[in-house]
Amino acid sequence: MEAQYQNIHQDVVDRCRKGDTKAQFELYKLYYKSMYNVCLQLVGNAVEAEDVMQEAFLKALTKIDTYEGMVSFGAWLKRIVINRSLDHLKKLKVKFEELNEKIPDEEPVTLDVSEIHIERLKRAIQQLPGGYRVVLSLYLLEGYDHEEIAQILGITNVSSRSQYMRAKMKLREMLQKEELFEYN
Repeated sequence: MEAQYQNIHQDVVDRCRKGDTKAQFELYKLYYKSMYNVCLQLVGNAVEAEDVMQEAFLKALTKIDTYEGMVSFGAWLKRIVINRSLDHLKKLKVKFEELNEKIPDEEPVTLDVSEIHIERLKRAIQQLPGGYRVVLSLYLLEGYDHEEIAQILGITNVSSRSQYMRAKMKLREMLQKEELFEYN
């Protein structure tokens, strides 16, 4: 038998399972900000991210009995938020380029995040085309590998990698342009 994850908010989760609306609101307050940020990174629009996040919370609360405690509640909830965000993008028909090209063995595109103000970086990520933004966010911010991203999005591993590389190049280009305007 696998060991269960010791959830620091287990008492709140247990009260939610019993239908305690105060506990549901407490759980919402505990996770709202972080889950909204996940949504916003994937969806790219504040109003839509808010709606998707609300839907994800409702689904989590209706399915809370399925939470088995094998991972933290936050990780379980984040998975629901990511899935809801991706479902939303599919409804919008966000295009993920399906490429069968070999990824160049050239020097990798690097971004020195320490030199970039984090808010500028967030704004630039939001301006990326949908497919690029999603792959970049899943890889960099959510920690998925390209195999997982390919499986989640229904694309090839090569497509995930190439969209990620293109997203980084586009992001670097956008940040450099912004820098030029700032100093001219």
